[in-house]
Amino acid sequence: MDFVTPALLFGAAAAALPVVLHLVMRQQPRHLEFPALRFVQRREIANRRRMRLRHLLLLLLRMAVLCLLAFGLARPSIKSSGFIGDQEAPVAAAMVFDTSPRMDYKSENKTRLEEARETADWLVKQLPPDSLVAVLDSTPGQPVFQVDLGAAQQRISRLETTAAPQDLWDVIEQAVELLRKGEPERKEMPERKELYVFSDLTKAEWDPRAAAKLRQRLAESLGLGIYVIDVGVKEPQNLALGELRLLAESITRNRPWSLTTEVVSTGLAAERAVEVYLVNESGEEEKRAQDIVAVASGASQGTEFSLGPLDTGTHQGFVRLVGADGLAADDRRWFTLDVKPPWKVLVASSPPLYERTRYFTEALAPDGFRQTGRAQFECDVVSFGELSQRSLEDYAVVALVDPGALDDDVWNQLDRYAESGGGVGIFLGAAARPESYQSAAAKRLLPGELGKFPRNFPDGGKYLVISNEQHPMVAKFRPLKGSVPWDAFPIYRYWPLHKRPNGTAVVATCNKEPLLVERPVGKGHVVLMTTPISMLNSAGDEPWNELVRGLENWPYFMLVLQVGSYLAGSTEGQLNYLAGEAAVLRLSADERYTTYLLTTPRGDTYRQSADPKQRAIVVTSTAWVGNYQVTAGGKQGGLDRGFSVNLPPSASELGRTDEDGLKQVFGDTEFRLARSRDEIDRQMSTGRVGRELFPLLMALVALVLAVEHFMSNRFYRSERKA
Repeated sequence: MDFVTPALLFGAAAAALPVVLHLVMRQQPRHLEFPALRFVQRREIANRRRMRLRHLLLLLLRMAVLCLLAFGLARPSIKSSGFIGDQEAPVAAAMVFDTSPRMDYKSENKTRLEEARETADWLVKQLPPDSLVAVLDSTPGQPVFQVDLGAAQQRISRLETTAAPQDLWDVIEQAVELLRKGEPERKEMPERKELYVFSDLTKAEWDPRAAAKLRQRLAESLGLGIYVIDVGVKEPQNLALGELRLLAESITRNRPWSLTTEVVSTGLAAERAVEVYLVNESGEEEKRAQDIVAVASGASQGTEFSLGPLDTGTHQGFVRLVGADGLAADDRRWFTLDVKPPWKVLVASSPPLYERTRYFTEALAPDGFRQTGRAQFECDVVSFGELSQRSLEDYAVVALVDPGALDDDVWNQLDRYAESGGGVGIFLGAAARPESYQSAAAKRLLPGELGKFPRNFPDGGKYLVISNEQHPMVAKFRPLKGSVPWDAFPIYRYWPLHKRPNGTAVVATCNKEPLLVERPVGKGHVVLMTTPISMLNSAGDEPWNELVRGLENWPYFMLVLQVGSYLAGSTEGQLNYLAGEAAVLRLSADERYTTYLLTTPRGDTYRQSADPKQRAIVVTSTAWVGNYQVTAGGKQGGLDRGFSVNLPPSASELGRTDEDGLKQVFGDTEFRLARSRDEIDRQMSTGRVGRELFPLLMALVALVLAVEHFMSNRFYRSERKA
């Protein structure tokens, strides 16, 4: 217990006054001659005892009033833990600011970060002189105490939100550690230590499951005053664009492209326009598509855009949600698309080449598309004997259709090709000889060992089942889940696959055994299909499958296109990232320069160098959302590439936590929650001095006075009657 004015405790000595008055003013009995005294003697003794008890009770009540009054004027306070001292003593304060994008939410023409800055500026002015203040935010950095309170105010005024914030728990832990240990060059620290956390209290940020380490650190920091300053809006209202999804980030010149996103509502129902823009070579924004989306409160509504082919090169743009709302940062999503010439595919098979490969090549490059220049692939068909004479580096994909026994030279050639980043597709059939695939050269490439004999299902057959829907090779089938009629295309025979190496992914199965398997080799990929890719690949009159048969055989063509695109690398070379992720821009052999110029969405330019081992430019600082450009070699014939950075969808989650949620975060550690300056002032006073007992003591004084007044009136009245 502490006292604001302990000198007033000496006032309790006034409790002796009623005793003195009682002794001085005590009435003396009068001597009267009364002949019948013997008849009332007993009554007199009883009355004297009763009066003595009443006066003693009144004496105690009057003494209690004076003691309680002196005790209350001394302003006692109780503090359960922590340092107790003068309220004006210097403090070491760490101010932690949540500067995630959500703090840009605007209400009453003021963002949450602006509200936090103004409150913190006022708070610094309330701190005792000679206090130390450290200002920490979500931007990574080394926490230090500011030179003085003025420097702390300047640091607070310069705070900005960041698209790549570090975890709030990490920032708080840094602040706690700074308060515990101080700075190496600072020998003396104020005894009182206080932590202030300015936040909008969103559930996404204050997740108790992620705060276990913080609770342990706080439990070790005895005497730390913790204040959570709520600058959020109780019932936020916002519309946001969800994740932007491109089916492929790298496409061919003749291929249409599409993107999907969704409008997510928080606290309101609305109908808004969603627009797609492309940025041309002059930097002008060209509107390409628009859709009107109606969304209910607390729900989401998807939208999809399909657009026409683009010229070769890197194309950048954005999707915009039209209209104003609370949080503007999530109303745009940026994208980059890389458009390349048609991919060249080398298809190797046994004679007759046309009959054995025509379904496969027709699926990759339909005749009508080839004649009009709209095909995504260019196919060259050769025999296995010619394969070793070709320069594989000229092709994006090498496909083996029903290969038989191959020389180790061919396996080694394919292995080197895959190691350097090429895509190898192996589609087995009747010509396969398992014993010829046992060489060391073949095992370095194949995603498993073949069984001695193929599996047979003559009566009715089995069906293809996509077992790994998340694999990029079958990403286009994901929205069609449950509607692809695979049961209309039975599989009668396939090769069993055993002893799959580590890293092998089974993409599709038949009878719960691997049918379509992928294995990474070096920088490239190998895809193995254990049943023929062409209907004509059969043993005698017994077909292996009916994937190509029927008028509604679109799943076959879709599957071949997806496999070909994956092997060509359309799912590699990521161009769209989340804020904070390292961006890797892969370079071809003719795109290598000494230095590169990186232009950020803010217009700042930096020089970059390529990583010779990865043959790529690695950008580790992606703290701003928008489109980045990488150029080299001048405008004419030089490199002109780019990538995009977006906020994670969680940045739009504005649902708030409450005091019970904060208690789960802090555990047994005491904290104080404040939402206004008056509350902050009261909480600071309580935290530094303790909880004052003055109001309670004054109420008790009034109660004792009332009891004393009631009892004295009653006692004296009865005495007068007597």
